[in-house]
Amino acid sequence: MLDPSTDEIRNWGNSVIQLMTDYLGDLRDHRVYGRMSSREIRGRLDSTLPTEGTDFDGLLKVFRETIIPFSRQNAHPRMFGYVQSPGTAIAAFADLLASALNANLTVWRSAPAPVELERLTINWVRQILGFNAEAGGLFVSGGSMANFTALATARQTKNCSIDRLRIYASSETHFSIAKAATLLGIGRENVQQVGIDERFRMRVDDLVAKITADVEAGHVPFCVVANAGTVNTGAVDPLAEIRKVADRFQIWMHVDGSYGAFAVLAKSVRELFAGLERADSIALDPHKWLYLPVDVGCIIYRDPEVARAAFTHEAEYTRIIGEEADEAFAYWDYGPELSRRFRALKVWMLLKGVGLHSLGEAIESNLACARYLESLVRASNDFDMVAPVELSIFCLRHVPSHLRSESPQAIDEFNERLLIALQRDGSSYLSNATLGGRFALRGCVLNYRTTLRDMEILLDDLRRVAKTLPTSV
Repeated sequence: MLDPSTDEIRNWGNSVIQLMTDYLGDLRDHRVYGRMSSREIRGRLDSTLPTEGTDFDGLLKVFRETIIPFSRQNAHPRMFGYVQSPGTAIAAFADLLASALNANLTVWRSAPAPVELERLTINWVRQILGFNAEAGGLFVSGGSMANFTALATARQTKNCSIDRLRIYASSETHFSIAKAATLLGIGRENVQQVGIDERFRMRVDDLVAKITADVEAGHVPFCVVANAGTVNTGAVDPLAEIRKVADRFQIWMHVDGSYGAFAVLAKSVRELFAGLERADSIALDPHKWLYLPVDVGCIIYRDPEVARAAFTHEAEYTRIIGEEADEAFAYWDYGPELSRRFRALKVWMLLKGVGLHSLGEAIESNLACARYLESLVRASNDFDMVAPVELSIFCLRHVPSHLRSESPQAIDEFNERLLIALQRDGSSYLSNATLGGRFALRGCVLNYRTTLRDMEILLDDLRRVAKTLPTSV
């Protein structure tokens, strides 16, 4: 098994491709999620430490009969929970090829062609976002690592005691920012929470007030984090105005665009991202709105040399000898990781194989589905929108007639029970959010397979499942 023959590899490959074809071909027939327990799954897996090998067909049988049915079907067109990409077939093949080559993209000499492909693909991402020609970056594991890397770079711009540093982020900002501040020694107590407006966007006046007060108190503002699509509602902060504030106080402007930034490919919302290209850094997740399988995040720096100052570290075993400038390139100078898999291959293969035009159309379709859902809710008498739709995230509550006179707390409790019942039902899948102190059913359209009809089915599923719940609240 360690070194199979070419015939064995060919047979394994054919079996895997057939399984993949069967799975994707009848995806709509699967339940998005089913009733299952940890004990049940463990009971189906042989827990004996293997001393002898198992034939490949036996391994594939476990995947087919246990792993697939006892997983959440993230590629299903009504998987609306979280910000979940369906993945693509072309990228699945890219991951297979990347694993076969097993390149380690540490420095140029370790993987010459893969490093050049990543540099090329990062340059394409830079162009998509409208960044300057000098901008650069690298692929990382995901948005959380991209945010961490950006804050580590931003910290390099201020020479002072770390406990005096201040970060500014709205109350809707992803928790990875506070987590990064903790890991970097800045402390989550030094992440100042900026107020939001009625559309859940950062209030620039409150940002200015918070920074001004901190300066007067002896703190050192060093970074403001703006959102290009929040995880709760998809809100896009006023990026151009935040840039002006960052310039005024000479602080780093980071944009968390992990969910929403690639929506710049959709003409209908492109104006929302005005000013994005002037950020000092941006976090992205190609494994979200480029529909790629996990994991692949991305960090883009307007000036990569600032990152180099933050991450360069010399050791004799990493010293590059006898190479020209281009061939001496090292990714470890621009981020925290040394070992790095060939993530760029699937990004390159998708962009090259599908093209920006088709990707833009798919994103437009996702946006249209969310807007359609909003229109259905507003035309109904048993659903309420909890937040306006800005990109493809929607937040709603089911309020049947018998609940209209109940307290907000009772409606919260009903919708919590409805969410659990909907997930267990398996036809559609939503997640949750708390907005303005109220519980909301939250969904995100991030699948090129999703249609307007799926939005109608979602509301039908909610109504159907709600009727199975006890009438008392």
